[in-house]
Amino acid sequence: MYTQKLRPRRMRISPAVRDMVRETSLSAKDFIYPLFIVPGEHVREEIPSMPGVYHLSVDEALKTAREAWELGVPALEIFGLPEYKDADGSSAWDMTSPVQRAIMAIKKALPDMVIVGDVCLCQYTSHGHCGHLEGHYVDNDKTLKLLQKVAVSQAEAGADIVAPSDMMDGRVAAIRDALDDHDFINVSIMSYAVKYASGYYGPFRDAADSAPQFGDRKQYQMDPGNAREALKEVELDLAEGADIIMVKPALAYLDIVHEVRQRINRPVATYNVSGEYAMVKAAAQNGWIDEKRIVMETLLSMKRAGSDMIITYHALDAARWLQEGNCF
Repeated sequence: MYTQKLRPRRMRISPAVRDMVRETSLSAKDFIYPLFIVPGEHVREEIPSMPGVYHLSVDEALKTAREAWELGVPALEIFGLPEYKDADGSSAWDMTSPVQRAIMAIKKALPDMVIVGDVCLCQYTSHGHCGHLEGHYVDNDKTLKLLQKVAVSQAEAGADIVAPSDMMDGRVAAIRDALDDHDFINVSIMSYAVKYASGYYGPFRDAADSAPQFGDRKQYQMDPGNAREALKEVELDLAEGADIIMVKPALAYLDIVHEVRQRINRPVATYNVSGEYAMVKAAAQNGWIDEKRIVMETLLSMKRAGSDMIITYHALDAARWLQEGNCF
C-alpha cells in the first residue's frame, strides 16, 4: 500500500495546531474605527444604509470612543457633518465645528487613544466636491491652501494623525509644510495615496452628506483600471513626507495592497469602505451568510495582502469576537 509522506492536513488536524501554524492573524490593535460626528447633543441616529453605524453628537461619540478603547481598539478616524456649508467648506477648519470639538473631547478623556482626522472638504462644501471650484473644475493649487487650514485645525484640536483624502496633487507636501510651520512636527500624515473613483463609497456619501451636486470625482480620484499609477501615487506621497500609505477601497483592490506592501517599507493602511460593510450587513440580515465568519475572513484577507492597519466599521464587532475566541 502506498504511504504518503507529505500530508499538509497534519497541520490542520485540530484548532490548537491550526492556531500554532497560522501565518496571518488579527488583533483589535489592527483596527481604526470611523465615527460620524454631527451637531447637537444626545444624538445617536442609525445610518439607514449602514446598519450598526451611527450619527453621533460629541457627547455620544465620547461614549463610543470609550467602548472602543475598552475593547482594545486603539484608534478612531473622525468624520463630521457641519452646522453650515459654503463654497470653500470653511466649516472644515472651524474650531467650534463638531469634528474639532469631538477630537478635543476624546483626547481629553482618552489621551492615549490615537485620533485620525480626515482632511477633505466634500462634507463641508455646498457643492459636495473636494476642493475650490473654478466653474465645474476643482482647482488643485487653491484647494491645497484650504487643506492646510483643515489639517492645522485638527492638529490644534489634538489629532495625532491627519489623513488627506482629497486626492489633490501635492497635498501631502503642503500639509507637511503647514504642520511644521505651526510646530506640529510630530503629527503624522496618513495619505489616501491610492484612492480609486469607486462605487463602493455610496453609503458613506449618505452618512456624510457628501455626494457631489454635479458630475463625479473621476477628474481627481483614480481610475479603477490602473495599477501602475497607484505605485506612482505612492512614490510621490512618500517623497512629499507621508508617514502611512493608504489604499482605498480594500476588497476589490487587494492586489494593489499587495503590490504597495512589496514596494515600500512604511506602514500600509486599507479602508474597508462603507459599500463593503453594507453588503455584508445586508446579506447577514437576510440570513444569506454567517456575518461573523465573513467579516473575520474579510479582515484577515486585508492583513494577508499586506495591511498593517484596517479602517473598518466592523471594528467593534470584530474586537468582541476576537475576545470571545473561535473566530476562524
